[in-house]
Amino acid sequence: MIKDQPSDSELWKQIQVDNNKAFEVLFNRYWSSVYTTSFLYLKDEETCTELVHDIFVSIWRNRHCLEISSFKNYLSMASRYQVYKLIRKGKANPITLVEEYDSIPNSGYAMNHGEEKISYLEMENSIEAVLKKLPKKCREIFILSRFDNLSNQEIAEKLGISKRTVENQITIALKALRVSIKVVLYSIIFFNI
Repeated sequence: MIKDQPSDSELWKQIQVDNNKAFEVLFNRYWSSVYTTSFLYLKDEETCTELVHDIFVSIWRNRHCLEISSFKNYLSMASRYQVYKLIRKGKANPITLVEEYDSIPNSGYAMNHGEEKISYLEMENSIEAVLKKLPKKCREIFILSRFDNLSNQEIAEKLGISKRTVENQITIALKALRVSIKVVLYSIIFFNI
């Protein structure tokens, strides 16, 4: 008989009493999701790997004083915060005037991210438009799930509906978004060729 995996809260209690095996289990459970989330924004393997490492090192160092009720939500917020800090830090880089641009070796510092930003904004606007077209309850459930990081059970309890209804509404929203995203991606790829 296969033993059930321990819950996040059980593992967290063990981590707080210095159990590094429990920490390893939580790390293996969540590192790829933190990496994937950060890679969506940063598009840099090395930076994302460092970001994941830094988040988990910080958790281990602060294990005695951190209060984490939902490890999944905590990691989601921590990764978004770290991504935000890195993006903000990148935007704060000083701009220098170059007299002879041709004499500078192509080191990647003079990159134009305008098209990338426009594509991102188009995608963001498309997602917002799809969400506005969803039925009110479906939109509310999707936002609670994806933006507020509530579990299906938490949403069901908050709205006084069944967990199955929550799952169905999220599925409906995701189907609508997939269609919209495919259209936007196709137009971005097609017009950027």
